[in-house]
Amino acid sequence: MPSSPASDLETGPQAIQVVIETRPPSDSEKSQHDEDTHGRLQQLGLAPRTSGDQQDGTPAQWMYEQTPYSLYSRYSRWRKTLFVAIVSWNGLISQVSSTSVLSALPEIADQYGTEGRVIALSNALYLVFMGISVAFWGPLSQVYGRRWTGVVAVLLTLACSIGTALSPTIASFFAFRILTAFCGTAPIVLGPSVISDIYHPTSRGTAVGWFMSGTLIGPSVGPLIGGVIVTFRSWRVIFWLQTALAAVGGLAILFFLPETSQNMRYEEMRELPLGKRVVRLWGHLNPIKVIWLVIRYPNLALAAYASGSIMFNMFGMLTPIRYVLNPRFALTSPAESGLFYLAPGIGYLTGTFFGGRWADRVVRRWIERRHGNRVPEDRLRSCLLALGVTLPGCMLVYGWTVDRAVGGIAVPVIAMFLGGVSQLFCFPSLNTYCLDVISGRGSEVMAGHLMVRYFFGAGASALVLPAVKSIGVGWFSTIAAGQMVLGAVALLFVTMYGREWRVKLMAREGAC
Repeated sequence: MPSSPASDLETGPQAIQVVIETRPPSDSEKSQHDEDTHGRLQQLGLAPRTSGDQQDGTPAQWMYEQTPYSLYSRYSRWRKTLFVAIVSWNGLISQVSSTSVLSALPEIADQYGTEGRVIALSNALYLVFMGISVAFWGPLSQVYGRRWTGVVAVLLTLACSIGTALSPTIASFFAFRILTAFCGTAPIVLGPSVISDIYHPTSRGTAVGWFMSGTLIGPSVGPLIGGVIVTFRSWRVIFWLQTALAAVGGLAILFFLPETSQNMRYEEMRELPLGKRVVRLWGHLNPIKVIWLVIRYPNLALAAYASGSIMFNMFGMLTPIRYVLNPRFALTSPAESGLFYLAPGIGYLTGTFFGGRWADRVVRRWIERRHGNRVPEDRLRSCLLALGVTLPGCMLVYGWTVDRAVGGIAVPVIAMFLGGVSQLFCFPSLNTYCLDVISGRGSEVMAGHLMVRYFFGAGASALVLPAVKSIGVGWFSTIAAGQMVLGAVALLFVTMYGREWRVKLMAREGAC
């Protein structure tokens, strides 16, 4: 009888393929199936289980998987570590730039004769264009590969950083900040794509955790660096430093990062006439396709909302620190307020050692429960507690202790640290889910996911200063905490029904 794919059928070079047959297997097929399952579970470090027969001994569905481990053994462990370090460094650059101006808002505003909230708006626009750009760089990397896409993007980031440092007017400052955001976001999309090229799905969470530590430490270290610089030098030095960081990252990609993609779409266009090649290229790069992909699949839309709620909380806390904590604790210099950003930064670094590993452990445990069958939504179970309880709790403690002037310096610092740790229990799971959930389209799914995430961050950057002035930091923190609770509820629905949603949509589109 003909077979039909299961709800989590995956194809392509990164696949774990699951096939369901509606007939009972023969004795020889059962024997081969048991041997294969035993070997696979040993490779995963799991105890072998018997097949998923019903209690009466008749299997309702017979499942087996084929896991191409050889595709992920092209590089040694140390080379993989080097690749993750390179993409993490480049991901760090744009994130440092996204917040390094926060400690220098008054100085930049004075330079251009405006107010700090206007310069904060430039940061909101920075995040908006980070969100827009991922819809371009993700698909581009699937056409031309990770390496050269990264080299071009980092070189453009370097040039735009120089332009920002030399900006004579506020208009040029805004323009070069926007261009820096558009170009500098590419490594944040390329990083997870490179990881998906070189790591097996059951071990990606740990690698993504290390990558996320770089991209999340950036927003915390950036204001500290900016605060120290504007205390002793001109704010323009911030962007000269950013230029140097981009130069180091570009050279690292050029000389040490090979092309990791094994399925570049450019190969299928090479022999086409120029006109057809342009049409095909636009079909791949059309940003509307990326946006529609996230909107069309409810599991992707809900996961993106959950991720966005974390980003809203993150920038809602980081953006107003100088305006909120300086008067609260009588701080007198940008460098002093910059030290507060270390608390979440150290939390991100600490969470790196646990978040990704915890996600991979949860995945392996659920593979064992499902008798060797991997379901991408199981990974999201690892972050429900952090997103629904720990992060909202930390934000409420931070906001209300600052608002009511109780607890001294220690309480908000501890809350920021624990919030940072909790974020590293969420982002690796969410990012890896995007890479796994639709085989062969991980970069596009990741691009749409990041777009929503950065739009939420932009909203927080634009709203937080006026909101804190009108309703106070306590109530704004309550709003941010409430969004994260809703995000956790959304993820709970994805873990319960996401598999069913996917198979129905894929069946409707002829994908299964």
